[in-house]
Amino acid sequence: MTDITPDPRRWKALALLGGIQFMLVLDITVVNVALPHIQTDLGFSKPGLAWVVDGYVLMAGGLLLLGGRLADIVGRRKLFLLGVGLFAAASATCGAAQDPGMLVISRFIQGAGEAFAAPASLGLIAVLFPDPTERVKALGIWGGIAGLGGTSGTVISGVLVSYASWRWIFFVNVPVAIVALVLTPRLVSESRMVREHSERPDYYGAATATGGLIAVVDGLLNAAKHPWGSWEVLLPLLGGIALLGLTGYIEANSKSPLIPLDFFRNRTRVATNLVTLFFSSAFFSYFFMLTLFEQQALHWSPVRGGVSYLPFGITIGMGIGIGTALMPKLGVKPLLTMGFFLCALGMFFTSRLAITSHYWSGIVPGMMILGFGSGISFPTIGNAALHEVTGQDSSLASGVQSAMQQIGGAIGLSCLVTLAIRHAEGQLRHGVIPPVAFTHGFVLAYHVSVVLLAIGAVAVLALFEDVLATPRNPEAEIAAAAAAMAPA
Repeated sequence: MTDITPDPRRWKALALLGGIQFMLVLDITVVNVALPHIQTDLGFSKPGLAWVVDGYVLMAGGLLLLGGRLADIVGRRKLFLLGVGLFAAASATCGAAQDPGMLVISRFIQGAGEAFAAPASLGLIAVLFPDPTERVKALGIWGGIAGLGGTSGTVISGVLVSYASWRWIFFVNVPVAIVALVLTPRLVSESRMVREHSERPDYYGAATATGGLIAVVDGLLNAAKHPWGSWEVLLPLLGGIALLGLTGYIEANSKSPLIPLDFFRNRTRVATNLVTLFFSSAFFSYFFMLTLFEQQALHWSPVRGGVSYLPFGITIGMGIGIGTALMPKLGVKPLLTMGFFLCALGMFFTSRLAITSHYWSGIVPGMMILGFGSGISFPTIGNAALHEVTGQDSSLASGVQSAMQQIGGAIGLSCLVTLAIRHAEGQLRHGVIPPVAFTHGFVLAYHVSVVLLAIGAVAVLALFEDVLATPRNPEAEIAAAAAAMAPA
């Protein structure tokens, strides 16, 4: 009989793993408020500034599935320590960056650290809490801590930028990571998946997919300052598309693909990942452009800009609670459709911004509606991503969903930032003053976001099956928690 005696160190280990997940999620959002200061200090162009966000999420999303596979094979604790170590080293070089290239490269390495640490952390929780009841409780704590990291990032960033320096949003990660590196071997035992014939992970597929995505984003951002037919745009775009095509060929012929072809046979799961691309494109761009608008057009301080997002944190929490409660009764399809339409409505109100806008009348209404709609959408998307999966495939399904969130955010941000900048530069050539011109560019991008979210809602209605929440089981609980981790 298998010994399932709980590890007496499990709750201390959970606190440690939750703290690291807080740090990883925090680093997706903590840079937003600091972006204007980073741009000024290091001399970023506006399209180049998008790489501070995109570099992190592209590596995190592109390598996430490989990270999960490696954790099973080489050991979850070992890969967790490797990921945290990479993240700490890259955080130090981010804080010490002297030019845009140094910061962007460091952000790429940070993203790789998350891709290794996050799935390993989730796998360790599965081992530490074999009892299903305790596991659900542990996942709730872990998810709550991670969610707090997402919603508190802007406030923490605002305080650090105002009273210390933007560099400290990265430096504070280092001591936290050092504590984790010291305590993890004492609190967590090694674990790995035992396979009789372990297949070698698909390194080539992961490399070509990540490289292709980076090249495509580079081409899109280059279009902000070069004509679409120029070699600066076409070369990375065509090269990226070729690499992504090569990824498809590699995956189709691999003995151990990152995403088995059988995964694409379920219509609801495939549709979920499709609409996630639309949702993440609008979601990431909202924060990026609103931060620049508040600090560069309205001339707000970083603290004021950070605190301005508190209504979003409150309403997204309300939406998650209400969405989770209603899902077993209403099902995935109507609830997610409602969530997307609410997000589109919130984005529409945001698209009415002008340099004369007031916070309570011009920003808060759209922010609260968008936050509430996002809160409804996140757990619903997480559940739909697990539609008809077995416990064995639940980690794969949640990993694909998390990767789509980050990849969609990176590609969408690069497209919308390019659109906003090209429109603003056209306005500047007609004599419009810079704050007004760039506000008009942001507004155009928000209008496109409204359309993307509306398309997502229609796609849910057209493509999703009429299903209630996926039946719960211990392994699916873990996967659902991962899939619902939003970059809030």
